[in-house]
Amino acid sequence: MKNWLYLILVLIMNFNLSGQEKLNYFVNGFPLDSINVEYVQINGITQFLSNKVKVELDFGQSTSWWKGTDIKITDSKGKSVVLNSMIDALNFMVENGYEYTNSYGLVKESQFYHYYLLRRIPKKAE
Repeated sequence: MKNWLYLILVLIMNFNLSGQEKLNYFVNGFPLDSINVEYVQINGITQFLSNKVKVELDFGQSTSWWKGTDIKITDSKGKSVVLNSMIDALNFMVENGYEYTNSYGLVKESQFYHYYLLRRIPKKAE
């Protein structure tokens, strides 16, 4: 009886561990963890009379309105990552290996534009 219990417990743990895969994030089709640049910029646009922020990530990639290139952050299933604020976006990027460097903002046509400059944290040699 104990052997069956141990076997079932081991099988449950095995299925549980295999189901917990690391989420990969993408920007314009590029995996976020393989973007080989030192600096990135988070662009946030707040609409007039709204608390929602549209967040985009600029790492110097080529973008084109005609080609429909997108600089939103997506997960491995292609769904846009919802970031509720610029601080949420900053925390997301810190979790993915970047550190805050500088920021500025400006107002243009009833919209507030946030710009955060981030630097990739160098990986330590193992």
